[in-house]
Amino acid sequence: MTWRLLAWCGIAVAALVPIIGGIWLFTLPAASAFRVPPPIATQEHDAMLAALKPPKRARPLIAILGINDMTETTDYLMPYGILKRADVADVVTLATGPGPVALFPVLKVEPDATIAAFDAAHPDGADYVIVPAMSRDDDPTVMQWIRQQAEKGAVIVAVCAGAKVLASTGQLDGRRATTHWFYLKKWRNKHPEIRYVADRRIVVDHGVATTTGISASMPMSLTLIEAIAGRAKAEAVAREIGLPGWDARHDSNAFKFTRPFALTAIQNTLAFWNREQLGLALAPGVDEVSLALVADSWSRTYRSHAVTFAATGDAVTTRNGLRVYPQVVASAWSADGLLPAVGTAPPAQALDRALAGIETRYGRGTADFVAMQLEYPRADAVQ
Repeated sequence: MTWRLLAWCGIAVAALVPIIGGIWLFTLPAASAFRVPPPIATQEHDAMLAALKPPKRARPLIAILGINDMTETTDYLMPYGILKRADVADVVTLATGPGPVALFPVLKVEPDATIAAFDAAHPDGADYVIVPAMSRDDDPTVMQWIRQQAEKGAVIVAVCAGAKVLASTGQLDGRRATTHWFYLKKWRNKHPEIRYVADRRIVVDHGVATTTGISASMPMSLTLIEAIAGRAKAEAVAREIGLPGWDARHDSNAFKFTRPFALTAIQNTLAFWNREQLGLALAPGVDEVSLALVADSWSRTYRSHAVTFAATGDAVTTRNGLRVYPQVVASAWSADGLLPAVGTAPPAQALDRALAGIETRYGRGTADFVAMQLEYPRADAVQ
């Protein structure tokens, strides 16, 4: 009798799961329609630039912070590559401890220094500290170091979900800020003192800057270049990376958890038997921003994971001097799982090509799903 009752209970639970799941899906918005936001007023843009002027040095010192065990790939590499390309500041990548930084969802890099070595070399601190998303929002070493840098007068720039890390330090309390759409609700509930600003992908308030999702690192980096070296220099770099505009305009309502987004996540997760490991050749001189965007995009499909490979396990030096380790030692990769070489393709172009390749391989829904994660306003996307 007991076993029969347990069996019937199990059947009932199994039947309820898809019913409850279906009801939950039905409650989600059907889709997000993208619209072109109105331009940012000149006065607002100029005020942002004034707030981001170098606080200490004529040639600023920019420190990009990471923890060794999991820092977000594009948050860490995109500001580095764009700011190094501009050559208007001294840019260093840091880690909380010795050894390489494991990036998620893909790549592993050798930072320039530890935060201890940086502090010894620069006791007066950085001009700007860039805080990426990390696997932990409350790492004690990270929080203490950010607070110390703020006390020394550095402008703290949290990109994407790096705003969760910055919020944990208390630096955002009472300030205007934003973050990646996926974390927004919990972030605001956990830190009610933050004054959230919608429809802006960059928000600056009293020595602290925050951005929306991952792709906002590009306009944030260009905005910093403009604040440091002027409009003409920023325009030149923007042309090189393939980004025609970089102001703070943003359609926040277009990025949210929708029914198509959830269905794609479920469908691609359930297709576990058809998951692929795709090879991305790691060659000297590769553009690190393009590499990050391509590897990151293909690793967010829930159908594939990109891995870098090279003939040896030695670190490969990128276009702007970063040392990246291959994840697999191999001289070649099977043709059906080989991603197109990144080379020196402009970052914006590399991202669009990656999304087009994802669409060809897995369908439009998956490409839009990845773009939504990147908070990238893909043309006529529906999620």
